[in-house]
Amino acid sequence: MTTSLACLTLVGAGVLGAFPPASLGVALAGCIGWAAYAVVAGRAALKAPLPRFGWANRVTLLRGLVVALMIAFLPTPDRQSWLAPMLGATALVLDGVDGAVARRTGTASPFGARFDMETDALTVLVLSAAVAARGQVGAWVLLSGALRYLYVGAGWVWPWLRRPVPPSFARRLVCVLQIAGLLAALSPLLAPPWPSAVAGLSLGLLLWSFGRDVLWLVRERGMAESPDAPYLNGAGSV
Repeated sequence: MTTSLACLTLVGAGVLGAFPPASLGVALAGCIGWAAYAVVAGRAALKAPLPRFGWANRVTLLRGLVVALMIAFLPTPDRQSWLAPMLGATALVLDGVDGAVARRTGTASPFGARFDMETDALTVLVLSAAVAARGQVGAWVLLSGALRYLYVGAGWVWPWLRRPVPPSFARRLVCVLQIAGLLAALSPLLAPPWPSAVAGLSLGLLLWSFGRDVLWLVRERGMAESPDAPYLNGAGSV
């Protein structure tokens, strides 16, 4: 994994050199974001029982770099710029690639699934910040990116929320639609009020998805509060 991190860091530096951000401050923010992401992912990978890091996780790591680069281009002075939407679209495409690679190579793992999910959450957070920075949608759009982290934080207050929920195609679909909706709101093609309408619709779907999971956990609360509750194992968390 160390080699992958070094190579991707060089790629990121090359992109920042070819497309200089609006200021040194935002470039530094992107670098700090990538460093934090790489450190957390690296530590989690070392703790996880992985025989090897694998190409699927390398694709997810590349997606993390793309998201970190988006941080550097958040406050674009030109609202007609396609750079941030193109980076977001690249991250969305890679989101479909890592899972396919894991299945094809037989390297799917609980760590890989959690790594993918947390990178999804980071993607939504950065995209919502990018949409808010454009100024065409109110600050409420940041709730899209904050929901996952509010949910995790609530789990520390109410431990029954930390119980894993069953796999769901609907949850995965809502995640893709959320990212696609934020990309549409970020696109220069949409003029007000359409960015707000699209972002609001995608946020509504996300609230429905989280609400659905919380209701399931409420129904299963008795089991979640027992000593044998299958809480998420922190050994492979990201």
